[in-house]
Amino acid sequence: MESLHPRIRLLWIARGALAAVVLAVALVVLDQWQLTVPTVAIGVVVALALVLVVAYAVRLYQVWRFELQDDALYLERGVVTFVETAVPFVRVQHVDTQFGPIERVLGLSSVVVYTAGSRNADVRIPGLTPDRARSLQETLRELAVESEAEDAV
Repeated sequence: MESLHPRIRLLWIARGALAAVVLAVALVVLDQWQLTVPTVAIGVVVALALVLVVAYAVRLYQVWRFELQDDALYLERGVVTFVETAVPFVRVQHVDTQFGPIERVLGLSSVVVYTAGSRNADVRIPGLTPDRARSLQETLRELAVESEAEDAV
């Protein structure tokens, strides 16, 4: 099983910190509307949110794994709800590599695997170096083409 790059934790923490800031702004706005919210309470809520975000990011990094098996891409992830996904290569429609702005700053990218079907029609593998993402993208494309040829009647 392969794990993600450790810098993905920074991305997840940054996203969570942004949510904590939005929460703080919402509490300050409530306080301005005469719904007295003590400043200490706002600080405690934001600090608690930040601690939870960091703990969540660390734990998610510990459990997020993927592997190329004989006939499928296998993924394990989740903190509250643990999810195991197997994507048969024969179901792969196309594979993209994505680099969001924060990911580019951190030197990370994601691989998105689009599959046939309507439920969970795409699977994202975040937290890869750009070289690893391109390599994985090419490997998945090749395996999809090979399995399509094997599946043909």
